[in-house]
Amino acid sequence: MASEKKEIKTIGVLTSGGDAPGMNAAIRAVVRRGLGRGLKVYGIYRGYDGLMEEDLKELTGKDVSDTIQKGGTVLYTARCAEMRTLEGQKHAAETCRKYGIEGLVVIGGDGSYRGAQCLAHQGINVVGVPGTIDLDISCTEYTIGFDTSVNTAMEAIDKVRDTSTSHERCSIIEVMGRNAGYLALWCGIANGAEDILLPEKYDYDEQKIIDNIIDSRRRGKKHHIIINAEGVGHSASMARRLEAATGIETRATILGHMQRGGSPTAKDRVYASIMGCMAVDLLMEGKSERVVGYKNGKFQDFDIDEALAMVKGIDEYQYEIATAMSGGYKKDAKVKRS
Repeated sequence: MASEKKEIKTIGVLTSGGDAPGMNAAIRAVVRRGLGRGLKVYGIYRGYDGLMEEDLKELTGKDVSDTIQKGGTVLYTARCAEMRTLEGQKHAAETCRKYGIEGLVVIGGDGSYRGAQCLAHQGINVVGVPGTIDLDISCTEYTIGFDTSVNTAMEAIDKVRDTSTSHERCSIIEVMGRNAGYLALWCGIANGAEDILLPEKYDYDEQKIIDNIIDSRRRGKKHHIIINAEGVGHSASMARRLEAATGIETRATILGHMQRGGSPTAKDRVYASIMGCMAVDLLMEGKSERVVGYKNGKFQDFDIDEALAMVKGIDEYQYEIATAMSGGYKKDAKVKRS
């Protein structure tokens, strides 16, 4: 006779890895959905470090009041090296059991999911919520923070363009994203960049860029905007080389962590709220080792092992459109819809 699944009465929520605008909306949703369904909810501080150090607190609805509009994460975040060890994973699971936490919502990126996967192997029910500005989680078309981050970068690049035009210079603007080029791709399209350098696509042939800069100047362009992804990097040294080759003043601007901050957009607030509620519902249904995602216009859940095994590449059609819109050196690129 099959044993009945134990009813979950207590859950925990943590944020891990890099912070992302909208994480607070997700935390708020987990807490209020959990309380609304009769659960006790613990907030775990500084990611998995909070489980190692027992730095956690039972949360009330008031604890998450007036947080939905705030950037960052009220639970703070950290990267925990100890979670990479079996001893650390067992210790984290023991902390959960000590406080009666039967289900855990982990808000973060793929590294955070790997920690959640390890906790699941130690008998803790886990559900992941995608919180990363990098948009690099393969099973979902949306991750919390990307929309705010790309809008922040877009506005900053518009400002750089103004001064770049005034001085008739070339500007290399480096955006975040680790080894993923989604932020750079979207900024390239949104800001009308002349060149977009993505780690997934860039062939490191600077002569193409040099030729494009010179050709643009001949056609009367007063500025030249290059969006450079963090995964390509080395913007300052690239600027020196391009200036030497073209004779055109070239400056590098690294936007950096400003892209992580700021009040989240409506989309990040709404989508994060839905995903946080869905994570609680999945735990209440007795599910574990799931990842909440958004795909084909629907909020869905995926197996965490499958989610981590998937490979996410740059959409070819979007990339070819970005190249075509730049009027750059890939004038003969054939546009194919996937």
